[in-house]
Amino acid sequence: MTKEQERARARRRQQKLDAREAQRAKETARNRQVAVVVVAVLVVVALFVFLASKVGGSPAASPAASSAPTTAAAAAKTVPGCSPAPAAPKSGTSMKLPDKATAAGKTFEAVITTNCGDITLDLDGAKAPQTVASFVALAKGGYWADSPCHRLTTSGIYVLQCGDPLGGTGPGPGYTFGIENAPADGAYPKGTIAMARTSDPNSNGGQFFLVYKDTALPTEGGGYSIFGTVTAGMDIVEKIAAAGVSGGAGDGAPAAPISILKVAVTEKKA
Repeated sequence: MTKEQERARARRRQQKLDAREAQRAKETARNRQVAVVVVAVLVVVALFVFLASKVGGSPAASPAASSAPTTAAAAAKTVPGCSPAPAAPKSGTSMKLPDKATAAGKTFEAVITTNCGDITLDLDGAKAPQTVASFVALAKGGYWADSPCHRLTTSGIYVLQCGDPLGGTGPGPGYTFGIENAPADGAYPKGTIAMARTSDPNSNGGQFFLVYKDTALPTEGGGYSIFGTVTAGMDIVEKIAAAGVSGGAGDGAPAAPISILKVAVTEKKA
């Protein structure tokens, strides 16, 4: 073999080595790009899971009082007749459970003054003495001052839930009590006012709900204590309901904020 042939053979051998090295470098670069994409996808997924855990799961299907509030996901809607809602209290008030004898056999009129107007109720202490005694005591103690109505349901169940000064995250008034005057058939007609609670039948406290459209609720666990009816101001509840839930869901914070400013209660004389 001549020197020229040897040099040509060496050049071919080097060219093959160079080609292999170039292919190896190309594969390494491609693998690096794939790894970067995979890491980016994992980061996005992890961020999504983190945010989802912060928002929370699906809301309860029934007015279980102590469910967590839904954070407003859209700008508050302006509803005619409503002034801006006040800032919610930073802490609640703890009270003692009043004697049901203070309301037994009596009826009361309650005027709930909200930033959207007055809602008037008739309270029936004959049918729900402990519930009415509690409502009267909390009203006179200023428990609900500036408290937001934190939950609205607009699909299947039609209620506006109020009564927690901290907007659904509070510990309650410092006491609980059991169910009274719950309908056996689970029917809650429009205008009904009833107590909200957790799955514990003895968890009634300060939260209640106003029914703005005939609603059927589960009877399992004992139902929900009916203690009065709305006699005036239902149009206020209806216009809040018409504005929908913040973010467009069927259960969550009202898109049009409504807060209880104060509650005045007077006993009705026979």
